[in-house]
Amino acid sequence: MRSLVVGGAVLAMLGLGAPAQAEGALDPLVGSAAERVVLSDQVAAAKWGTDSPIEDPEREQQVLDGVAARAVELGLDPEEATRVFRDQIEASKLVQRGLHAYWTAHPDQQPTERPDLGEIRPELDRLGEAILVQLRDTDELRDGPSCTGHLLSAYAHTAHDLDALHQAALGRATPSICS
Repeated sequence: MRSLVVGGAVLAMLGLGAPAQAEGALDPLVGSAAERVVLSDQVAAAKWGTDSPIEDPEREQQVLDGVAARAVELGLDPEEATRVFRDQIEASKLVQRGLHAYWTAHPDQQPTERPDLGEIRPELDRLGEAILVQLRDTDELRDGPSCTGHLLSAYAHTAHDLDALHQAALGRATPSICS
């Protein structure tokens, strides 16, 4: 694990890629969602003290349109993929709002550097692709009756490494994973 330091908070970054046999079947998918949630710290820092809004419907629609197109290429239902990514976007905004409120209340914890959103987006794109592939790879499980149990287990395995804000955001990022 590697750590990310933003505004004085140290958060565990979760890695991808352990084989599904070694962990729960949804752990890689929930782990990617958690990485995206943690990356939202950098998005919040990039927007902090600027005119860049947390809510950006035009950019969100661009992301969702790209997700729908890529979902078709991967053989996924584009509406289902779009629902999952709407949750990812809402989770990111939850983190951004939470950090902005925290930094407003604790000026000594405000970020001292502003990351470039242009440098963060390729990582968001990488995670987005990972999430789409993991959605494809777990399609049958996510449609089955055991999905909720697998999802709760994956959340429990992943969330213990996160603080309360990021646990809440991960909870917001995952409800549409099960069909």
